[in-house]
Amino acid sequence: MGGYKEGKSLRRELGLFEVFCIASGAMISSGLFVLPALAYAKTGVSVILSYLIASLLMIPALFSKTELTTAMPKAGGDYFFIDRSMGPAIGTIGGFASWFSLASKTAFALIGIGAFVQLFNPGLTELNMKLIAVLFCIVFTGINLFGVKHAGKTQVILVVALISIIVLYIVVGLFYIEPSRFQPFTTHGVGSIFATAGFVFVSFMGLTKVCSVAEEICKPKRNIPLGMFLAWGVVSTLYILVAFVTVGLLEHTTLTSSLMPISKGAEVFMGEIGLIILGVAAVLAFITTANAGILSSSRYPMAMSKDHLLPSFFSKISKKGTPVISILFTSVFMICIILFLDLEGLVKTASTLVLLLFIFVNLSLIAMRESKIKNYRPSFHSPFYPWIQIAGIIGYSLLIFEMGLVSLVFVGCFVVAGFGWYWFFARDKIWREYSLLHVVERVTGEKFTGYLLNEELREILIERDNITEKRFEEILKKCEIVDVFKYGRPDRFTWLVANKLAKKLDIDKDELHALLKNRGKDSNIMVHPGIAIFSHIIKGRNKFEIILIRSKKGIIVSENASPIHAFFVVVATPEQKNFYMHSLMWIVQIAEETDFEDEWINAKDVDELREIILSSWRKRKEY
Repeated sequence: MGGYKEGKSLRRELGLFEVFCIASGAMISSGLFVLPALAYAKTGVSVILSYLIASLLMIPALFSKTELTTAMPKAGGDYFFIDRSMGPAIGTIGGFASWFSLASKTAFALIGIGAFVQLFNPGLTELNMKLIAVLFCIVFTGINLFGVKHAGKTQVILVVALISIIVLYIVVGLFYIEPSRFQPFTTHGVGSIFATAGFVFVSFMGLTKVCSVAEEICKPKRNIPLGMFLAWGVVSTLYILVAFVTVGLLEHTTLTSSLMPISKGAEVFMGEIGLIILGVAAVLAFITTANAGILSSSRYPMAMSKDHLLPSFFSKISKKGTPVISILFTSVFMICIILFLDLEGLVKTASTLVLLLFIFVNLSLIAMRESKIKNYRPSFHSPFYPWIQIAGIIGYSLLIFEMGLVSLVFVGCFVVAGFGWYWFFARDKIWREYSLLHVVERVTGEKFTGYLLNEELREILIERDNITEKRFEEILKKCEIVDVFKYGRPDRFTWLVANKLAKKLDIDKDELHALLKNRGKDSNIMVHPGIAIFSHIIKGRNKFEIILIRSKKGIIVSENASPIHAFFVVVATPEQKNFYMHSLMWIVQIAEETDFEDEWINAKDVDELREIILSSWRKRKEY
């Protein structure tokens, strides 16, 4: 899944700050530098309220996206978890909507570059602006085809610079606003406020890009939710404050007739220098968004092709390691919408599809939750479930209705076209298990599903939580092995374990002993007579230890049980729980190897004991 060759794993190199910068950098472009003027023309001063409403309506989708992405941090983003939640038919529509809306937003950014070239040549016509946008599209297509990758540090520097300039604009601009320009607050009625909120909704689509690169984020359980919430909070605040300052700085006629309202606003208090500084900042933001947009949007056709929802040639990889057909197809599509759709129509189209996509996202979360699939284990759980998802679905539907008949017709045609493509092209090629089938199974009591989706989610969890067999083998090579030469009673054994673990885990010995003693009965697993596992979850973070104990004469843990000759002690902190559970499973498999107990009892020393464990582990991996 994603824009990489099959058989290759994506490298997790993006940290929290990079996640924040990807999401916020994608939002700080056309939505901030161009859209306020178009939105102001629709609703007047109340455009400030429209941005606030759009930001608040983002919360249900933000919660749902965050939960689904932490559960399934896979390349393909929205498409992947819509497909696995609601099936390939809805997945096809969702995939097309993700691709179409992101490609449209990227085209919008490309047009923004053309608009700001007017700073240096005011005589440019609309056609000239579109041709400049096409030229940049071709340039960025070439860059992506040759596989040039921008370092995360470059994105961080650019976003920090952009945010700094915008904050400066807000702080200084507040001293120059004219209060009279905020009257009247509403000039086109209350309905226009909500319609405009839907119109500017595309501004928040940058969060989607984080979903599409989720497979490349290190510590996804922490960095995905934190990065997305930080980006949403910071950029939403900037949008609202920029709209407020810009409305207070510019006259009505200037604001409605300009495609570079912030630059014009900076000109009020900084003169031509302010105009140029904000213009350059805008062009840099557009370049970043456009280049990253071509890369991100081209992943959707490739991901859908690998799932057999599009022809196989879309997943073709060039020698440079890039999805050449998918990039070219996406770029040609962008050029078409740049040339044949007007700017307002482009924004309306992208916003409508984002709203449709977010409806699917919220439905996907409900389907996943209600399926009760064992291996659906997000690290972030949406609060107020399912009410906030239901509110989001209703809110997004109302915004689509408020945007007018044309938007409704467009959504209807898009859904019919997407479903038609699935029905005639992909329906007979694939059968995929998805969570909605599990929901139907629970309601009807009839069996529709097997283990396929649960197994796929388990593999995703292993990758997400770094639950690797290699890590487990390295622990076996280094873990402490204790040879006990006397008969041991339960309390003496507990003190032995506490003494060994206290130093490794940096925990008080007496406290650990009391904890192990109190929970000992609940934590013991008898694999079979003579072999047992002692396991426990302790407080703290980033701690995981295994101790192996051999007693030729036996350790007595119960009056009713045979003495234990092989004892595996596993202790971990809560965030290591998935690796902890897999480790227990792997230890059971080792212990069940033929002749393991006899070899373990008869081993000469600790080195031979370790070799027996590793040998049994490697035999298990061969099966």
